[in-house]
Amino acid sequence: MAELYENKEAARERVILVGVCTRENENVEESLDELAELADTAGAEAVGRVIQNRESMHPGTYIGSGKIDEVRELAAALQADGVICDDELTPAQLRGLEQELDLKVMDRTLVILDIFAQHATTSEGKLQVELAQLRYRLARLTGKGIAMSRLGGGIGTRGPGEKKLETDRRLIKSRIARLNRELKEMQIHRDTARKKRLNESVPVAAIVGYTNAGKSTLLNALTGADILAENKLFATLDPTTRRMELPSGQEILLTDTVGFIRKLPHHLVEAFKSTLEEARYADYILHVVDSVSPQMDAQMEAVYETLDRLGIAGKPVITLFNKRDLAAGSELPKDPNAVRTIGISAGTGAGLKELQEVLEEQLRNSRIQVEKLFPYAQAGDIQRIRRYGQVLEEEYREDGIYIKAWMPRNY
Repeated sequence: MAELYENKEAARERVILVGVCTRENENVEESLDELAELADTAGAEAVGRVIQNRESMHPGTYIGSGKIDEVRELAAALQADGVICDDELTPAQLRGLEQELDLKVMDRTLVILDIFAQHATTSEGKLQVELAQLRYRLARLTGKGIAMSRLGGGIGTRGPGEKKLETDRRLIKSRIARLNRELKEMQIHRDTARKKRLNESVPVAAIVGYTNAGKSTLLNALTGADILAENKLFATLDPTTRRMELPSGQEILLTDTVGFIRKLPHHLVEAFKSTLEEARYADYILHVVDSVSPQMDAQMEAVYETLDRLGIAGKPVITLFNKRDLAAGSELPKDPNAVRTIGISAGTGAGLKELQEVLEEQLRNSRIQVEKLFPYAQAGDIQRIRRYGQVLEEEYREDGIYIKAWMPRNY
């Protein structure tokens, strides 16, 4: 089937950021700071910003008429190519604001989807991004695609499939159906690999956290993996699992997951559900927090909200306050949701020994070490140990089979 979209390269866009404050305690400035970083990652430059205080977003244009005039004048003065709104716009808001401004209008969701399109590397990741993009656009197709006809080049015009908005609705639906089938097949392979890990009875810890908190750097430091770790949002999208041996000899699997963010688009949560669910099947959650971010509390809240959306609850959480080398002398923050909190620096290695000790402590609470010589007549018992435990040593002796293994405490 022909690609629905064409890849396009565009010059760096100049954009105005627009936000609506609907609650007294909502820090829109911080949210726009993050939106500016998202725009930069996507290839645009935020040259100005406009905030409106309203009881609710305008149903037809997101912001009121007075602010629309202000944005129009600011865009003309700063020679901006378009605007990015800090919330996901409805099709009506998108059309209304475009018509009023006569500019390219984007929203936070479109920018995040664009970043994902740039950074997806595996076949599964590319399919997941394309699925999220198509679902987003399908809801905004009206008539011949007027809702997004001004996109042109730049943000929103990249991805595993990208053409003009005049794309036939029927073709998009057909493509979505095909993507769902392909992703379902990949999900079967992922489930098979996960079952194999479960059969090995090696405990799993999922590394979660806000985007750019240092998750990939942590995985690299603990396992010697060679995962891309850049100082940018959503540098890595594809989950990576590596095996780590603890000082006692016990092994644990560490899985790096895609970063979370405030207002994470539901299209992405749904499309990336299979990879985000790696955390659901983990025994422990390692929550990596950027402890020097001025938005640390809001970022932690966003992570726990996303975990709740994925139905992940009741697992032991070890919170790792990262980048402590940049916060010398300050008090270690607290996390009431965690069973343990540790200050670390994934970059320098500080605190990682303590993390290993805490992981061993958690494992000791759930596993016991067994050493036994099994007569050859009881060789069947060893198969159960292999299935439910982790064999450390196995030696065939004259009087039987010697086994040293970690077993679940309730085995």
